[in-house]
Amino acid sequence: MAIRKAFLFSTALTFGLVVDATVSYAAPLVDEQKPDNKKSVVKGTKSGTKSGPKPVDGTNASASSSETLIVTGTHAVNRKAQQSTSPVTVLSAATLRRSGQMNLADALTRTYASINVSAMGNDAGALTSAIRMRGLNPNEVLVLVDGKRRHTTANIYADAGPDFGATPVDLNMIPAAAIDHIEVLEDGAAALYGSDAIAGVVNIITKKTNHGLNMSAQTGANAYNGDGWQYQTSIDGGLSLGGDGYLHLSGQVYHTDHMAPYTEDHRLLGYAPAGAATSLYTGSVSVPKNSNKVMSTPEETRENLSIAFGKTLAEGIQGYGLITYAHRHAEAYENYRPPNTLPSVYPSGFSPIETMEENDYAATLGLKGDNFFKFAWDISTTYGADEDKIGDKNSVNAGMLSSKCIARSTNPTSTSAYASTDGCGWSPTTTRAESYRMAQWTNTADFRRNFKTGFATPTTIAFGAEHRLETYEITAGTPPSYEAGGMAGYVGLSPHNAGSWSRDIWAGYLDGDFHPLKHWDVDFAGRFEHYTDVGNTENGKVSTRYDFTRRIAVRGTISNGFRAPTLAEQHFSAINVGASTVSGLLPVSSGAARSLGASPLKPERSTNASAGIVLEPVNGFHVEADVYQINIRDRIIAGGSVNGPTAINAVQQLGFVLPSGLDPNAVSTYYFANGASTRTQGFDLKASYLLHMHRYGNLNLSASLDLNRTRLSHVAATMVNGVSTPLLNAATASYITTAYPRSKLILNAYWTIGKWDVNIRQTRYGQTTDMLAYQDWTPSSAQCVSNGVVSALRYSNTCFAQFNNTPRWLTDLEIGYSVTPHLHVTVGANNVFNIRPRMVNPLNNNYGARIYDANSAQVPMTGGYYYGRIDARF
Repeated sequence: MAIRKAFLFSTALTFGLVVDATVSYAAPLVDEQKPDNKKSVVKGTKSGTKSGPKPVDGTNASASSSETLIVTGTHAVNRKAQQSTSPVTVLSAATLRRSGQMNLADALTRTYASINVSAMGNDAGALTSAIRMRGLNPNEVLVLVDGKRRHTTANIYADAGPDFGATPVDLNMIPAAAIDHIEVLEDGAAALYGSDAIAGVVNIITKKTNHGLNMSAQTGANAYNGDGWQYQTSIDGGLSLGGDGYLHLSGQVYHTDHMAPYTEDHRLLGYAPAGAATSLYTGSVSVPKNSNKVMSTPEETRENLSIAFGKTLAEGIQGYGLITYAHRHAEAYENYRPPNTLPSVYPSGFSPIETMEENDYAATLGLKGDNFFKFAWDISTTYGADEDKIGDKNSVNAGMLSSKCIARSTNPTSTSAYASTDGCGWSPTTTRAESYRMAQWTNTADFRRNFKTGFATPTTIAFGAEHRLETYEITAGTPPSYEAGGMAGYVGLSPHNAGSWSRDIWAGYLDGDFHPLKHWDVDFAGRFEHYTDVGNTENGKVSTRYDFTRRIAVRGTISNGFRAPTLAEQHFSAINVGASTVSGLLPVSSGAARSLGASPLKPERSTNASAGIVLEPVNGFHVEADVYQINIRDRIIAGGSVNGPTAINAVQQLGFVLPSGLDPNAVSTYYFANGASTRTQGFDLKASYLLHMHRYGNLNLSASLDLNRTRLSHVAATMVNGVSTPLLNAATASYITTAYPRSKLILNAYWTIGKWDVNIRQTRYGQTTDMLAYQDWTPSSAQCVSNGVVSALRYSNTCFAQFNNTPRWLTDLEIGYSVTPHLHVTVGANNVFNIRPRMVNPLNNNYGARIYDANSAQVPMTGGYYYGRIDARF
């Protein structure tokens, strides 16, 4: 294993006050589901013990996250977050609940400085949540549930942007009521967990109590223009299985309406700058100027369920399991079509809607024990899958209605682009565009034992093996979704886009935790993995920590890692047809992509290094400061972006039909490519202090800061029409370097006094910068000069406008009251002062409907959100 030399770190400590925190206690992973025969579901676990009365909201003002036993990033037992050799943050269920957010992904962005989400997704990508950690792609964050790898979504983010290519774990498919706490490992961990653990690891620990009943209901809306109503109800509770086991059930129902900021469609204004491309609607049918709601949040209804169980099966052997299921129906707007588009079908115009019907499920079964030749052991199998049906609603296939349409019933051998299997002269308004299925079957065997080696503390040796089978399937849509030009808004996938693919992954790891001296810890880990499609990888990690006193410690880690290209990245293709634009994603293995310079994907490779200091100047005042650097080679990006005749030829090679009358420069294509190397450098600071004010209650102050910068160190090039062309242009380069906040600071104060509790949070998002294309209001006479070549500025693929989303402060406030020992009511407001992102220049605002930078991972575009919640606990 070759690991690059660590770079030298230099930093200065800064300090502020802020967040959390309620803490739930977790047992070590090997004992995590081991029931106690008397009071505790999990042996040695305070969260599973029937102790005295607790606040109904689950808070405990005296707890500190540094006291929590962690199971992430280490095989040692009884280790607290404060003692970790790598930085680990613990977020309790109560902390997430006080975020005011109903979705887990949104709650994490409110409470954790290193995680953010883009302002808005596009097309089907808007229908799946995706978190970004330390500025990297969602694919570069590994998600575990109870220490087991979680399967990913099948719904790929296929539009250009920071999330391009992402098929992440959709955190929102896990019921919030099932979560006891979350452990976030802020370090590369491929040597421990394998692919994807480059930016860090999010480990969701579920509840495993055998008693109690918890219920919650919340509703609220965005103040921006009164829409975006949301509600959720959840319930969870535990039952005893024979006195030495547990059954914990959790469920949630969630719904949100569309939230659409007010916009004015250029085509409906009755005026435009001279030479603008927009064809103004001047018909007799009057429609509202804000009819285009493409910049909006999806409407979504979701039902989640989880069942956790465990029981002693024999002396020293426990069985355990976890089953989760979620169903989602979601809808997202596409660009509005004016009344003159197809008046015979939609006399008032129409907004195509993209729909998704999703089923997500997983099951884990395992056995564990503590004395197999004196080894603690854990053997498990996990199967998870995500199934999505993507559809069109409120749409139309104009080609089937046109005079060019040819019915295949009368011309079965026709090769016309306007041939239609379902006939001519009519069109459905609802179709299934395509279906995806992603499945993952993981089998693991883990062993751990302490050895007396003459060191001050016994040495922990852990090793294990893993097999994972991954499958990915694409099913073509119904013929009207893709034939004769396809449905307006979103063209479906045809049979030659469909297929089924699979691969096997075999892995083995070895980890040793040593204490050469009483206060010095050294951890070595190594892992080998073999992929049947992309080959072998070897990864190593060395971590160390030295405690000078109980108040001062230093730590550092160096490791290498990797991320294998997903099956979706290797095989997915699609085309998106707008009102006057076409964007095509070519399958990287296709002849069309190869003609533009595409080559087979290979794994991304990373080298991670970090160093930090842990301080406790006085009792109860905890500070952690860490610097980090992540070098990634062969990053998978949106490469080979071209437009004009070259793009038109590539799209037509795939058999797609383009609408007539398109501006050739408005047709673009791209594909997946190992196109760039980046260096991400950052600084994390966390601090917390619990202030006991006696009769004035307790005040928990905490702060977290993430400074983050990503720079390009290499950009690959390809030959297009005999010209060497970089795989990144200014816009796509900005997606992976500057669309993420340069800094994020969270300051939080949580005050409890008597039956009252108040939480106030100040969050500052640093600047983001994107390079925006010139859109329909750009005069056709405006020219762009790039590398000596003169071309039209409108829809240019080489000339862009820099847009800075300047820093923003958000204020969140929540006030709660315990009506009885079992009932707690809360009112709150996120973004009290209704702060919104900066608005983009009209020249860069497509149709006038995209008033914000959708790719910026800064403040949400939804503005203020006001809510009320009731929690009951028995």
